[in-house]
Parts: sequence; structure tokens; C-alpha cells
Amino acid sequence: MKYTQKRDKNTLTITFKVTTEEWAGFEKSAYEQNKGKYNVPGFRKGHAPKHVLEQRYGKGLFFEDALYLCAQEYYSEFLDKNKGVEPVARPSLDDKSLNIDDKGVTFAVVVTVRPEITLGQYKGLTIKKTAVQKVKTSDVDAELDRVRERNARYIEVTDRAVADGDQVNLDYCGKTDGVAFDGGTAEGQTLTIGSHTFIEGFEDQLIGMNIGETRDINVTFPEDYHSEELKGKPAVFTVKINGITVKELPALDDEFAKDVSEFDTLKDYKADIKKHITDRYTKDAEREDENKLIEAVVANTAIDIPNEMIEEQIDNYVEDFKYQLSYQGLNIESYLKYTEKTMADLRKDYRERAEKSVHTRLVFEEIVKAEKIKATKKEIDAKIKEYAEQIGSTYEDFSKRLQPGDTYYFENQAITDKLIALLKKENTIA
Repeated sequence: MKYTQKRDKNTLTITFKVTTEEWAGFEKSAYEQNKGKYNVPGFRKGHAPKHVLEQRYGKGLFFEDALYLCAQEYYSEFLDKNKGVEPVARPSLDDKSLNIDDKGVTFAVVVTVRPEITLGQYKGLTIKKTAVQKVKTSDVDAELDRVRERNARYIEVTDRAVADGDQVNLDYCGKTDGVAFDGGTAEGQTLTIGSHTFIEGFEDQLIGMNIGETRDINVTFPEDYHSEELKGKPAVFTVKINGITVKELPALDDEFAKDVSEFDTLKDYKADIKKHITDRYTKDAEREDENKLIEAVVANTAIDIPNEMIEEQIDNYVEDFKYQLSYQGLNIESYLKYTEKTMADLRKDYRERAEKSVHTRLVFEEIVKAEKIKATKKEIDAKIKEYAEQIGSTYEDFSKRLQPGDTYYFENQAITDKLIALLKKENTIA
């Protein structure tokens, strides 16, 4: 087997020249693999000689199968000998290149390959430092409110009717044109009055109802409602109030601080909250600086990215999104119907993000190669330990569950950390 290769941007054409003797071997293999498909009178199925099958069905009976076997084997050999070639898509045969003569068979395989990259400037850049956001009193108050909400208790009310802000337990059955519709019936449902969780007007009509009382609530579904059958339709909900509770927030005092923190006074607890918010804002600013630095470095290297790489990244985003939907009890079909989108629309939404992601990854990989950045076992282990702690495990227990190829993820994280450190060291953020 001999071959020549020609590259045009991201397209590599490999032309193979196969001798008559080599081709005969592939035709024999194709015959052995496929002879069982044919019945010939006078022969047991699968035992008719090759020349008999070709006389009966045509001289080129096994040509396509032989060509496939030949291309598969020689393309693999080519990749083994040319480690610098990185395909990013499945190869295809170029029909126009096919030639058969008394010397053998010539054909070409066309494949999209990783783009050639000439790095732009990634050292000596100056990035404007992001100002750290100042902590306001309202930031601390907002955090205190969240903690109070988490520690709130609900007190049962039995001596009055439903009021705005109450949490009620109710049964309901919704009907349109006198007929109950799917999803319109529930028992023991919890609803906070004023939360606007239900259809506009529903919650307001519950105000003034007493425990045990039943009332018909009249509403109209909005024109943009997700269910096509209910859009703009009037409906009647028969509602029964089972119970009323009110939220009681804990008092904001020293006792509250003792209950929810390690501090004895509210003043000290507030100071600690302010410190944590300050740390968070500082880290946010540092991440923003890193992002601006990365964007500047990536922008300095223009790359002609093959569409196949972008499509593959979009595939990954779509699969991740499907996984997220599954945790919410949804599937992609329901989501697309609800949002009135097509899969093409969804993929288009992801395209710009995918292009940016692939561009960044290619530049990063080229810098890692240029700078010979590698991760040590100690650095990889540190990443594994960090992740194990995040999921409430130990390094020892989590490591036992790792498969042979799983450490690549943590190795990549460690390398990325070293790359970011290098960029911050070789550039100015001021």
C-alpha cells in the first residue's frame, strides 16, 4: 500500500494506491464475510465458490465490501504512522477518485482534521483590574433575611378567614365547559396567598374564605398559557380550604445569632456575614479578571474552526440540557413543545457559546503544548481529594470508585489551573 496526502485548510485527502495482489486479499476477505448471504443451486448455503457467485450475481459483487475493508484498514494504518493528524469527524470515500486498472485500485479518503493553529500573543498583555464590589448594609440585611426565612416556623390559624400572605392547604377541581381538564385537580395542595403561583385572580378570590368552606373560583387562562387546549379559556375551580397557617420569622436579636451561628451577639454575626460577602465579592472580581484575560488571549489567535467541532460541542450542550430536564421530571420533547421551539432553534441558541468554547479550548491546548505544561500525580490527587470533599466522600473511598480513564478529568483540571497561573504571571492585571 502506498499513499499520498494533500491538505486544504481543515480537509485532508489521503489517496491510497493498492496493488492487484493486495486488492485480491481484500476481495477474498469480503467474499468470506458475505458468502453466507447467497443461495446457489447445487451448493449448500455459504459454500458456493467466489467465481460461481460472481458469475451468477456479477463480477463486482464483493467490490464495495472489499473497498470498505481496504479503506478501513489502510486509513487506520495511516493514522498510526501520522500521529500529528487528528481527525475531528468520520472519514468519507471520495467517489470521484476511484480508479481501477491492471495495476490495482486507487481511491481517496477525505477527513476533516483539527485546524492548524499559530498562537497569537499570550504574554505581556495588560488587563484592567476589576473593582471589588463594596459590601452594603442591604447585602448583610438580605443574607439575614434569607437565614430568618430558613428558620421560620408556620403557626396554625383557626379563628379567622384567609388573609393575604397566609399559607393555605386546599383541595381544588378545575373545569372548562363543565368538564374537568388534565392537571386541574389536586388535594392537600399548599399555596401562599400573594405568591402569584396560580392563574391571575385565583389567589385573590380565596381571601375571606374560612376553614372547611367550599367556593367556586372563576378565572381565565392567559392567551400565552403553555397548554394549547386551555389558552384564553374561562375556567371554574371548585375550592375547599383545609387549613390556614402563617409564617413567623424569628426575632433579629442575640438569641437568634446564638441559634444560627457560632456567635453570641448579633453584632458579631453581622460582622462575620460581611466578611464572607467581602470574600465572595473579591473572588468574583478575581474570576472576572481571569475571564477578561482569557478572552484577550483567545482573541489574539484567529482559528478557522471546522463546523464538525462546533456541532459536536452543541451535541454535548444538548445532552447536558436533557440530563438537567430529567431531574425536573421533564424531557426534551415536552420542553420544546412548551417553549414553542424546534431542536434546530435550540441548537442555534447554543451555537455562539459552542464556537467560543471550542475556540478557547483549542487555544488553551496549543499554549499547554507550547509551554509543556503537565500535571504531577500530587496535583491530580489534590483535585480528586477536592472533588471527593465536595460530594461528602473521602479521597480513599472516592478513589476506589474511579475507573482507569476517570483521572483524565482531574488531570485536565490541574493543567488548566497551571495554565491560568501562567497567564496571570506572564500578563499584567492592573
